[in-house]
Amino acid sequence: MSKRGGAAARRNPFGGGRQLFRLLPIPSGGISMPGLSGRLLAYFAYGASRRDIAFSCVIIMLCGILWSLPTGFEDRLPKNSLKLEGRVVAADNSLMTNHGLIRVGGQVLEVELLEGPVKGKVVTAHNNFLGKLELDKVFRSGDHALMNVSMENGEVAWANAADFYRLRAEWILLALFAAFLMIYGGFTGCQAVLSFVFTVLCIWKLLVPFLLRGYNPIAVTFCITAALTFVIIFLVAGMGRKGLVAFLGAAIGLAATCGLALLFSGPLKVNGAVRPFSETLLFSGFDHLDLSRIFLAGIFLAASGAVMDLAIDISSAMYEVAAHNPVATRFDLLKSGIMVGRSVIGSMTTTLILAYSGGYLTMLMLFMGQGVPNPNILNLSYVSAEILHTLAGSFGLVLVAPLTALIGCFAYAGGGASGQRPSAFSQDGGGNRRRPPADGAVFKAVDCA
Repeated sequence: MSKRGGAAARRNPFGGGRQLFRLLPIPSGGISMPGLSGRLLAYFAYGASRRDIAFSCVIIMLCGILWSLPTGFEDRLPKNSLKLEGRVVAADNSLMTNHGLIRVGGQVLEVELLEGPVKGKVVTAHNNFLGKLELDKVFRSGDHALMNVSMENGEVAWANAADFYRLRAEWILLALFAAFLMIYGGFTGCQAVLSFVFTVLCIWKLLVPFLLRGYNPIAVTFCITAALTFVIIFLVAGMGRKGLVAFLGAAIGLAATCGLALLFSGPLKVNGAVRPFSETLLFSGFDHLDLSRIFLAGIFLAASGAVMDLAIDISSAMYEVAAHNPVATRFDLLKSGIMVGRSVIGSMTTTLILAYSGGYLTMLMLFMGQGVPNPNILNLSYVSAEILHTLAGSFGLVLVAPLTALIGCFAYAGGGASGQRPSAFSQDGGGNRRRPPADGAVFKAVDCA
């Protein structure tokens, strides 16, 4: 190949202007898609092996099953009630009284309903204040509100302004996130979105109902977290050794986090009521729940994301080393994995500290503003709970790094990375670096010259 052709191939790993990308059905035949559309489709589907596509289809079916699965608490929903978007036409504040920062009384609102069987109807609604800044809201003319509308004989019997209407903005934000992820990540980005949806459904349809029914929080949460770890890692890393190494490392890290949380929960005497709405939950008919065990379960559930992230980072890095250097020994791979883990683990533990402290920033400001001594701050139940939360999760990260490296050195040594998703670049017969198709991939480059 000429120097000019080699330079073009290096600039564009998906091929030069004379290549087409052909869709290869199983087992033979195909449809050629020349030009930009073919290249975009090839970029999007790069690395999509048959096993990955089949696994994604299985997860999609599981998502459908979870979506239709009842939680068992549907009977607690109000009957003959609709949740509708409404626009405030007028607001009467004559019943509202300010006592410093706190408002008491309420508002009488005229609201135009914007959807549902009563679309266009103007109703009178009430907005009662609770004396809590985090829950109270003041509506003004033109605001959009989420309305609780009670129906009787097809007519509106009662209406209440529950809160500002935020669903549209939330859906737009979610759509932008998913679109950017899929555009940048291609097929892997689609799998990431699928894992996101599957995680949300598992938490809402399985974890929360099981906990409300009084099942062992530690056992239930660990099983569901392990299942989520399996699905997320194999969706993102692929059905191969790379995913297996990451999963084994993450599973051991989660088990260590769980064990450490259980070990130190006794000496620290952490009360699960430190979490928001915990006391409200008990007084809502669920006084049989063990809030302390639920708190401990939340520790390794919250740390699971960082643990998976670190395990995938180390497994992917070792995979690339093995793919580029097939003669690397186990010791070489182990050393590479440990060095990568050292570089990542410092920022990951700091990430947990920043995430947890950010949630209690105002509490820390209160302590400093009131002159609370540091020993009192560190001994407070809220702070002790966060210390356990942070350090137990960080310990899991510290442990998952060398264990993933140790597992990977045995899995990848001696060409163990072959047959997986391809490395970022390989060399063709002329010594030019190019991006090869995956083993069993749906798309590949075909030279039309």
